Amino acid sequence: MPVRPYQGVLPIVGRNVYVDAAAVVIGRVTLGDDVSLWPLAVARGDVNDISIGARTNIQDLAVLHVTHDGPYSPGGLPLVIGEEVTVGHRCLLHACRIGHRCLIGMGAIVMDGAVIEDQVLLAAGSLVSPGKRLQGGHLYRGSPAQAVRRLTADEIGMLRYSAAHYVRLKDRYLTGA
Repeated sequence: MPVRPYQGVLPIVGRNVYVDAAAVVIGRVTLGDDVSLWPLAVARGDVNDISIGARTNIQDLAVLHVTHDGPYSPGGLPLVIGEEVTVGHRCLLHACRIGHRCLIGMGAIVMDGAVIEDQVLLAAGSLVSPGKRLQGGHLYRGSPAQAVRRLTADEIGMLRYSAAHYVRLKDRYLTGA
């Protein structure tokens, strides 16, 4: 079963959500309307909360997790992903915050306490170090991720397009069309 409880807490699933049969959503996870999780994506909300905003897509092999409350992380850290975000294949998002209308490129890693503001394009394979803040409206790349330049109007439009494309695609999966 792709959506399952942990210690009696069942994920909260919005309207028109697609969770592939080969994906896993566990525990303290909230999925907004029109969210999609693709094959082998994992959202494990066992020791803290995961929140995924409306029209966000989590692509194949992505891993979403959190930090527990403990002596080295008082209160722990949740994972918060905004609306209209595209999380590319094989990304790792751990106890961080992702703003609205971002694209997290394939294989990127975003670590504990990092904040990615709205409208950021994070290049494939990039590493966002713990606690780092990426300013909205920019392209970042590298390991560690560094600002390259401001996004163009076309690139900002592509961020919205990517999210809308995945909403249409998941709708075809849901209807079998």
